[in-house]
Amino acid sequence: MRAPISIIIPTLNAAPQLPDTLARVMEGLNAGLVRELVISDGGSNDDIKTLAAEVGATFVTGPAGRGGQLSRGATVAQGDLLLFLHADTWLPEGWSDAALAHLQIEQNAYVFSLAFRGGGIMARLTAGWANLRTRLFGLPYGNQALLISRALFDDIGGYPDQPLMEDVAIARKLKGRITLSPLCVQTGSERYQRNGWLRQGASNLWRLARYLMGVHPVQLHRDYR
Repeated sequence: MRAPISIIIPTLNAAPQLPDTLARVMEGLNAGLVRELVISDGGSNDDIKTLAAEVGATFVTGPAGRGGQLSRGATVAQGDLLLFLHADTWLPEGWSDAALAHLQIEQNAYVFSLAFRGGGIMARLTAGWANLRTRLFGLPYGNQALLISRALFDDIGGYPDQPLMEDVAIARKLKGRITLSPLCVQTGSERYQRNGWLRQGASNLWRLARYLMGVHPVQLHRDYR
């Protein structure tokens, strides 16, 4: 039986972040669960293509925009299970056993609880809100990682090709078919630390509200940049 999981990582000038992220992937590779790594790049000007070749990853490239990059990665992935992972997100110890146990009893998609690297009390409060949002509304952040069967992914039409809010879009397509793991991924907090935790959190919430009210993702992306 071939390993079932294809790990898909969207990148944009993220080569410096990848070694630490890939180190946490190795657990699943050693357990015989990871079939391949797909790096879906959005036009980086770093050495990401060389890094992809060094680790034996499939490398695809196209226009920048996380939704499109994730969709292109899924198109070339060959696994029965797809794990979408941000370049700055570290999988937790025990992730492979937890994922396998979940898939043996449920067909739902699977996301991890969120934690930030650094930031103190504000980091914990922000992560707590993200995890509460997942439990109550079924809207995880993209950096919580998403493990989903190929069959379910294709059934809902996958990720939309949009530059922002692709995580919300696919969560709404899943309509409650998301299970939250108690295990926490760790993701970078640089943007929060640079902009301020309250300011960045409020900006994220306002962007989400505008999206749910029907503002086009392209317009949201322009405002975001």
